[in-house]
Amino acid sequence: MFKKRKSNSVLLKQAEKIYLAALGAVSPGKLMKEKVLLKKEELILPGKSFDLDQFENIYMVAFGKSAPQMAENMLQILGQRIKGGLFIGQKGNRADLSPLLSIKASHPLPDSNSVRAAKKIVSLVEKMEENDLLIVLISGGGSSHVCLPPAEVKLSEKRMVIEKLLRAGADIKELNAVRKHISLLKGGRLSEAAFPASVISLIISDVIGNDLEAIASGPTYWDSSTYQDSVEILRKYHLWESTHESIKSVLRKGTQKEERESVKKGDPVLRKTHNFILGDNRDALKEAAERADRMGFNASILSSSEQGEAREIAHEYISILLDSKKKASQDHMPKCLISGGELTVTVKGMGKGGRNQEFVLAFIKEAWQKGVHQNGWIILSLGTDGIDGPTDAAGAWGSVKTIQRLENLSVDPEKYLEWNDSYHFFKQVGGLIKTGPTQTNVMDLRILIIE
Repeated sequence: MFKKRKSNSVLLKQAEKIYLAALGAVSPGKLMKEKVLLKKEELILPGKSFDLDQFENIYMVAFGKSAPQMAENMLQILGQRIKGGLFIGQKGNRADLSPLLSIKASHPLPDSNSVRAAKKIVSLVEKMEENDLLIVLISGGGSSHVCLPPAEVKLSEKRMVIEKLLRAGADIKELNAVRKHISLLKGGRLSEAAFPASVISLIISDVIGNDLEAIASGPTYWDSSTYQDSVEILRKYHLWESTHESIKSVLRKGTQKEERESVKKGDPVLRKTHNFILGDNRDALKEAAERADRMGFNASILSSSEQGEAREIAHEYISILLDSKKKASQDHMPKCLISGGELTVTVKGMGKGGRNQEFVLAFIKEAWQKGVHQNGWIILSLGTDGIDGPTDAAGAWGSVKTIQRLENLSVDPEKYLEWNDSYHFFKQVGGLIKTGPTQTNVMDLRILIIE
C-alpha cells in the first residue's frame, strides 16, 4: 500500500522536537539537580561523597559556556557555605550571584577579561590553606574564558596562533596542547596553584571520549602533551615560521627543560584533586533517540565520537541516505539516525560559517549533484551551545526543499563550499538554525530523518 510522505515542514518540526529534547537533557540545571546532592553536610557526587565539615573554607570558580547556570545551581545547593569566588560568563549572562564576582569574557578567542579572570583565580587559590576546598565548575569554552600566558607572551600573540590553528583545521586535542604550553593555568596548573587545598571539579564535557586533559585544556587534570608536541603541531600545520618569536622562545625553552612542564600523571599536587563528569554528548544523543522512538521513528545512534573533515563526513551520510532509499520498500517505519562529535573545517576561503553549516552544505551539494530529488528526508547539524563558528546560527538543516530553492535561485552550492561561505548560502536559500546561546555545550548533534 502506498504511504504518503510527510511534507518537509512536518519533518523539520519533528527534527526540532528531537534536538530540543537533546538540549534539555544536558542543561546545567538538570544535570546539577540530578547528580549533585547535599544531605546534611555530606556532598554526594557520582561515585564519591565528601564531608564538608572537614573543610574550613569553601571557595568556588566557574568558567565555560555553562558557568553562570552551574554556579547558580551550586549556590542553591551549598548556600552560605560558599565563602567567595568568581564565575566567568559571556555577554548577556547574569552578573548577580553573590558572593561570587562576575567577569565577562569572550569565545572562541580570549580577551583582556580572560586574562583578568585568570589572574583573579590565581590570586584566590594561592591564598588557600590545607583545610580549604576549591570547587571548580568547568564547561566547554573554558579555555578561552580563562587565559594566562607567560609574561613574555602578549595576549594578541597567543590569540593569533590559536586562530591560525583553528583556521588550519587543528582538532581540539592539538589546539589544547599548544594552549597548555603557553599558559600558566591550564594542564593541571590550577590544581598546582591551589595545592595543598582540596579541589573538586564538576564538568560538562564538550570533547570526544570525555578526555579530561582536553576539556577547557584540563586545568585540574594531568597533561600527557609536551612542549615538543606543541612545536610539532605548529610545524604540522606549517605555522611554526609565522608564529611570534615570543611563543617560539617559550616552546624552545620548554623542549630544553628550561621551562617547567605542565603537570604530569602521578604528580603529588593532584592527590587532593577529584574530577567528575556530570554530562556529555551521549546523554544528549540518548534523549534524542528516546524522543524519536516515542514519535514513531526507528531511531538509532550512529556515534557519539564523530570527527574528521566536515565535507568528508557529509559524503558518508549521503551514502547512508542513498542506501536507505534503495531499501525504502522493505522498511515499515521511518528512520531517525542520530550522531554526535565534533568535526573540523580546513578554512581556505574568505566566507563565513561553521563546521555544522559546512557539513549540511556539503551534504546538500552532493545530494543535488546526485539528483536526490525525492521527498522524505531531512538532515540537520548544530552545535549544542547554540553557536556554530563566528555566526549567530547554531547550525543548519537541509532537505529537498533546499535543493529546489537553490535551483530556483540559480545558487551554486559548490562555489559557496569552496569559499567556506555556508552561512550566506543558507541565509539565501533558507535553513539556518538559530537557538541563541543554550547555556550548555556537549559538542555537536546531527539528525538524519529518512522516510
